[in-house]
Amino acid sequence: MLAGVSLRVVDQTPDETVRAERAEVDLLAAERLTFFSDAVVAIAITLLALGLPVPRGATNAELLRAAGDYLDDYLAFLISFAVIGSHWFAHHRTFRYVTRLDGRLGKWNMLWLLMIITTPFATRVLTSEGAFESRFIFYAAVQVLAGLFSLLMIREIARHGLLRASAPPDLIRVYRGRAAAVMGAFAISIPIALVTRWAYLCWAALPVFMSVVHHLATRRQARRRPA
Repeated sequence: MLAGVSLRVVDQTPDETVRAERAEVDLLAAERLTFFSDAVVAIAITLLALGLPVPRGATNAELLRAAGDYLDDYLAFLISFAVIGSHWFAHHRTFRYVTRLDGRLGKWNMLWLLMIITTPFATRVLTSEGAFESRFIFYAAVQVLAGLFSLLMIREIARHGLLRASAPPDLIRVYRGRAAAVMGAFAISIPIALVTRWAYLCWAALPVFMSVVHHLATRRQARRRPA
């Protein structure tokens, strides 16, 4: 086995050796970015939990009453956890097939991470007192930007052909659809928040919205296939 490996190495021309080494370096850089992104997402989710208020009470009734007073904080935590989880799932599913960092992929990834790490702060702003419209719009704007940077990342990946040959054929389409759904739901909620607090329903409908987008994209893809 070792002899076979040695023969293949010896048979390589200097140019082939340089290309192989460069490809290995590029792959390591892509993997390091993926690991770094995963770590930042984990920190952001941890910060969400650390910011949760702790209910206090001398009796069970007082404790439950205090927990009820913080219900908005707990709901905001669940929303942010789901949103960050959705962002991470699409990112992780795609970046495990990325072989190198070309174009502006690294730049858009860092800006995406900025929005992810800002989400715990935006969550605390959302659950603070007063100025509902401003608090709501700030949180929604952070998620819109996260979706935008996701779309810019997938555009760079598609433009420069950065995926492995073994990547699922629908990977780009699925990532783009999920990012567009998240971005669209939060963008639509911004003008609605200027009129009513029921703008939260746009966020609650996000899973349904994403399913519809995925279904429409799948149907469009099926129509393009040759009969």
